[in-house]
Amino acid sequence: MLVLSRKVGEKVVIDGCITVQILAVEGNKVRVGITAPPEVRIDREEVHRQRMEFAEVEVTSDQLVGV
Repeated sequence: MLVLSRKVGEKVVIDGCITVQILAVEGNKVRVGITAPPEVRIDREEVHRQRMEFAEVEVTSDQLVGV
């Protein structure tokens, strides 16, 4: 894991095509902006977990049906 300190307005570039910018810091909250190509999916961790769980349920359901 890469750990960085950034100030508001500063950016981090990932793989030349994804930019993460610190937009605001208020107390213990940090507002982050992410710019990425349209084919790169960006989710909050809890949304990603739900998607993965739903995908597993779909695969299991398909296997039970014989698809």
